[in-house]
Amino acid sequence: MPVSELLVSVAELAAHIAEPAWRIFDCRHDLRQVDYGMEAYAKGHLPGAQFLHLDRDLSGKTTGRNGRHPLPDPQAFAAKMGACGVDADTQVVAYDNEGGIFAARLWWLLRWLGHRRVAVLDGGLAAWNSAQLPLEQSMPVVHAKQFVMQPGTTDQVPVDADFVLAHLGTQDMLLLDARNAARFRGENETLDPVGGHIPGAINRFYAKNLADGSGLFKSAGDLRREFDELLAVREPRNVVQQCGSGVTACHNLLAMEVAGLSGSRLYPGSWSEWCSDPARPVAKGS
Repeated sequence: MPVSELLVSVAELAAHIAEPAWRIFDCRHDLRQVDYGMEAYAKGHLPGAQFLHLDRDLSGKTTGRNGRHPLPDPQAFAAKMGACGVDADTQVVAYDNEGGIFAARLWWLLRWLGHRRVAVLDGGLAAWNSAQLPLEQSMPVVHAKQFVMQPGTTDQVPVDADFVLAHLGTQDMLLLDARNAARFRGENETLDPVGGHIPGAINRFYAKNLADGSGLFKSAGDLRREFDELLAVREPRNVVQQCGSGVTACHNLLAMEVAGLSGSRLYPGSWSEWCSDPARPVAKGS
């Protein structure tokens, strides 16, 4: 069985979609309409796909100080994956209809627990529909399996706010912020109570990872050239990915992996956690 660890094409998924060793997850979500994803899933989803909710399945409990989408408890998430029929031999494919930003969160979470057989559907639902492939409305019948955590390498270990604070202004950390430019500058902030960014961060809007108009990821070569320019000879292991709440940051992390730049790390709390403590410094503007 082929193993996909980054991106999978519509053609490849269609060729394997009926195989029991493949599990597909619909990760559609809307930050302002929390029931959107489940409702969209019920109207039509990829054959055999199961639905995972960003807030309820791909995140943990919020406290008001740990960001809008804190990481789920690893044991609870592992149990959820087992209940969804995922074990060490399962090829997981995640998709959404937003260029992969929510699917990439599932991709990162599974890698965090040591599962490497996980990929994002390149182009997502739009690419599937463009290929005129079928959707279904029925809920799949899934037999539970045992998902055993096998913690990954150190690059899958997330960093926390204390780590970021301790490394501000040093050569040991380059922060890449995946939010759009206006939110990065502190303008038009509608999701978090404070506008701005972490001092020293560089803005890399996640949508820049996608080819214009297609919703597909840019080529590995194009992504490599763009990230090499951003990193300016820094090693990928010194890159910390962040965004508003640790979701779209996973898209930049995936894009760097596609570019052959492995080893960057995720700050899951991101801006929503950082700005919850008024003692932490804030920067505005470009």
